[in-house]
Amino acid sequence: MIQKIGVIGAGQMGNGIAHVCALAGYDVVLSDINEDQLTKALETIEGNMVRQVARGHISEADHAAAKGRLSTVVGLETFSDVDLAIESATEDETVKKAILEDLCQHVGSETLIATNTSSISVTRLASVTDRPEQFMGMHFMNPVPVMQLVELIRGIATSEETFGTVRELTIKLGKTPANAEDFPAFIVNRILLPMINEAVYTLYEGVGTVEAIDTAMRLGANHPMGPLTLADFIGLDTCLAVMQVLYEGLADTKYRPCPLLVKYVEAGWLGRKTGRGFYDYRGETPVPTR
Repeated sequence: MIQKIGVIGAGQMGNGIAHVCALAGYDVVLSDINEDQLTKALETIEGNMVRQVARGHISEADHAAAKGRLSTVVGLETFSDVDLAIESATEDETVKKAILEDLCQHVGSETLIATNTSSISVTRLASVTDRPEQFMGMHFMNPVPVMQLVELIRGIATSEETFGTVRELTIKLGKTPANAEDFPAFIVNRILLPMINEAVYTLYEGVGTVEAIDTAMRLGANHPMGPLTLADFIGLDTCLAVMQVLYEGLADTKYRPCPLLVKYVEAGWLGRKTGRGFYDYRGETPVPTR
């Protein structure tokens, strides 16, 4: 039975996962290699919970209780008593594998491990651990406190028991699970990211401006936000990483990352998190950069 959850990586996804787990009644330890990142994560969680209280989604008592269940730590030394560890580091296979190898030395033999990867092979990540049967993919959507879906991905060795336990947890978190097979980018990103990449090609080829493309998809396809705004929200480095996984994993030219997307990432214009992407966020209102 899962009572205590360890979350590795205190970035945008990790702090969201810690938030929903603490709110659902689980003891949560949030780990990162950077103390400042942990401080920032706690501030984000607090701000998001205050907003939930103000909107009547949770009570003040829920907020206080969740806060009391959440602790932070630098490194993985205190993970010995977690029942489930969720890896939520940057979308880079080398980084994830190094974390998972290290993690196995700190957790108990019964501990389940999940990865929040949005595109990388769960089977391949499981292979570096000492427990592929107790390992699976648990892909939360961004922003975690708001989005209802969690993609559940079995690796080739994932046991039925592990899958069942993690599925039950997903439902207890108030999320809806969707089962995906272990193919590059799973379901959501297999469909979503090529659409974003195509929007960048549309910009690159001069078919429309940033504003025209986003307006067209919002009003013409009834999307809540345009694809270029969405790309900035996700992070252009993450968009590029997923496209590269698709391109390399499926060997189909339709997944070739747009050169303009590559150029923005090379420039360090990664979207909202860096203040510039397809829009410039440094002023009062976002201004298109092309």
